[in-house]
Parts: sequence; structure tokens; C-alpha cells
Amino acid sequence: MLSHIPFRRVNWPTSLFLIITLFISVTAVPVYLWFYGLDWFQAGCFLVFFMASSMSITLGYHRLFSHLAFRAKWPVRLGTLLMGATAFEGSALEWVSDHRRHHKHVDHEDDPYNITRGFFHAHIGWLLFKLRPEPPMDNVADLQADRLVMWQHRYCILIGFLGGFILPALIGWAWGGPRAAVGSFLLAGVARVVCVQHSTFCINSMCHYIGRRPYSSRCTARDSWVMALFTFGEGYHNYHHEFQHDYRNGVKPWQFDPTKWGVWILSKLGLTKQLRRVPAEKIQLAEIAEKQRQLELQLNLKAVRLGDSTQRLLEMAQERLHQAARDWEQRKLEYVRAAEKKIEASRERLTELKREFEMAAAHLRQAIRTWHRAHRAALARSGC
Repeated sequence: MLSHIPFRRVNWPTSLFLIITLFISVTAVPVYLWFYGLDWFQAGCFLVFFMASSMSITLGYHRLFSHLAFRAKWPVRLGTLLMGATAFEGSALEWVSDHRRHHKHVDHEDDPYNITRGFFHAHIGWLLFKLRPEPPMDNVADLQADRLVMWQHRYCILIGFLGGFILPALIGWAWGGPRAAVGSFLLAGVARVVCVQHSTFCINSMCHYIGRRPYSSRCTARDSWVMALFTFGEGYHNYHHEFQHDYRNGVKPWQFDPTKWGVWILSKLGLTKQLRRVPAEKIQLAEIAEKQRQLELQLNLKAVRLGDSTQRLLEMAQERLHQAARDWEQRKLEYVRAAEKKIEASRERLTELKREFEMAAAHLRQAIRTWHRAHRAALARSGC
């Protein structure tokens, strides 16, 4: 069995780090807890470092640097770069390059953590083994022009060790001497790194494996509220792959997405701005398009034919929806262009364009409700 393992392709530095930190977490950490127990200081230290490093990945590496979902002032950018390094997932430059290739080639050969190559490969195998030459980082020119990002890229490992291992130990020493220093190193340092990393790895594996696909079934990405609990809101992955530049992943009000809330709070403090949001109408259209695909698939699989009246009702609803969507897009574009060039547009014209856009949005919402009624009727008649 070992003869099939490509040892010559093993990424030894990464593999050894992952193995050693995991080994310490399942051996030394339980021994420490057995002899000394878990007090509120050690638990709090673990949680603070866990949340800071996790949010630096989801808010910083992912939504800010990878997808440019919002803009942030230098304290936020610097803070996420520093704490992101303590997750030991590479520099922001490397992380973003891999992630942008993932979105561009999702489920295909050039996807770094392609789930179609197996769960293990998507979760951690792609890090342990380098089976293909490292692709050039030709998709991060914007970050290569960012001096903070490039500084972190050069000193990422040093920053990670100082902030991720040494700093917790020093805080522990200051609190309770050598014993507390060892506990903070093990819990807020080593065990925290393992938890943060596998939380991130689950986005690449579990979020392409379990859950629903309400927005698009064209890729394996899935929405899972369970995974959102462990990934700071990144579990709504089907939505993210359909609308990757939205600063939100949990787009519904009830969906758990602390990263989204963090970005919003920072915007109220003046530290982030230009938060990108997909209009609700466009999200609903994506959901409708997916429901339509699923209905047609079920009808074909079951060889079911809708009655003439039901088929006509559905077709009329679809046509009305498409017309309303086209009108809404056109009115929106006209209003946005006029607003951007408001010096050339009179106040009366802007008001008129805004009113036309709002009317188009109202017509679109009505067309959406009509389509849903027709869709429910088609489901009832077909038995799908």
C-alpha cells in the first residue's frame, strides 16, 4: 500500500507542520488538561485567538483580499494580515491566488482543491502532496501592488510564529507564570491552529459535499447551516459561488454569518466602506432559475408531461418574469449611470429615473410572485 504513496511529491514542510501540530493537540494538550484542568483564562485565551485568526481568514484573506467585497482602512488590513498569518495557511498573496483559481476552475482540473478528486484531496491532500507544478501567481497583480500584503508575504512565517505561538505563551506567563505559559502555548497556540485550519479546510471539502444548492447546481458548492456554525458564516457556499463578490455569505436575515456582521460593524465605525451587495431581486431570480432547472429535470426523469393549461400558465409566468427582469436591469443601469454623472443630469431627471427603477422593481417582484404560484401549480399537477 505504501508503494502507491508519491513520497517524492510530498510537501514536507507543510506535511510535517500539520502532522506535528495535530500530534501535540491529541497528546500534550489532553495531558496538560488532565493535570491542571481548564480555567477561565486559558479558555478565554483560546477563544480570543481562535476568533481573531479565524475572522482574519474569512473577513480578511477571503472576502476582502480574494473577492474585493468591500474596502478597508489600513488598521483592518494590517490586523487581518497579522492574525491571518497566525493561522499558518500561507501568506495572503498565496492564499488569494489559490482561492481565485478555485473559483475560476471550480470542480475542474485546475481547481487546487477540486472535490471531484475526492474528499481527502479537497480537505487536506492538496496541501500534503504537490502532484503538479506550482502555477504562477498571475492572478494577484492587485495585491502585488499592495505594500502591506507584500510585507506580510515576505515575513509570514516569522509573523505567524511570533503572533501564534510566542505571544500566547508570553500572555500566559504574565498571567500565571510558567505553567500558564505552557497552557497558553498548547491551547491558544497549537490546538487553536489545528482548529482554525480544519475549520478552513472544511469549507473546501464539507461545503462541497453536504447541504443544499438553492442558487445553482452547476457546481458542487453547497449551503449548510451546520457548516456555517463552524466556519464563521462560510457554510453558505452555494450562494458564495454564485455571487462571490457579495460581502455576505449568509444573505438571509436568519442565517448565521458573523463575518458579515463584523464587516457591517466595521463600516459603522468608519473602518470599512463600499460594501458590495447583490440586489434581492437578482438573488430571487437565481433561485427561480435553479427551481426551473430542477423542475425540468424531474419532469424529464419521470417522463411526466404537464397539462396544457398548467404548461401555458408556467410559460406565461416565465415570459412575464423574463420581461420584468430585462426591464428592471435596464432601468437600474440607466439610474446608476445617471447618478454617477449627476452633474450632467438634472435633479428632475434623476427623480424620474429613480421612480421608473422603483416601478420596474415592483413589477419584477410581482412577476416573481406570479411565477412562484405557477411553479407550485406545476409541482402539484406533476407530482414532483
